[in-house]
Amino acid sequence: MLTGGTAKMEGAVELAEEIFHMPVRLGVPHSVKGLADVVRNPIYSTGVCLLLYGLQKQSDGISLSGIVGNSSYSDETKAPVLERIKRWVQGNF
Repeated sequence: MLTGGTAKMEGAVELAEEIFHMPVRLGVPHSVKGLADVVRNPIYSTGVCLLLYGLQKQSDGISLSGIVGNSSYSDETKAPVLERIKRWVQGNF
């Protein structure tokens, strides 16, 4: 799977298939709501996936410092943070 802006270069997928002798495809973010039409692009796949990974770890009860325990982030706290991220992405892309 190729991600990032260079993955969209003409012939990148074919070259990777030739080098690795296996099927290759472009990686694009899935399961994104709200800005899906903007971020469903290989350019954003790493950033979007890191945001989704961080959100999942918070909801799993893992704090930002990497210590396992009860999450100190309630649903009321998460909503404004996600809204700020959404506004930032909309304003910059």
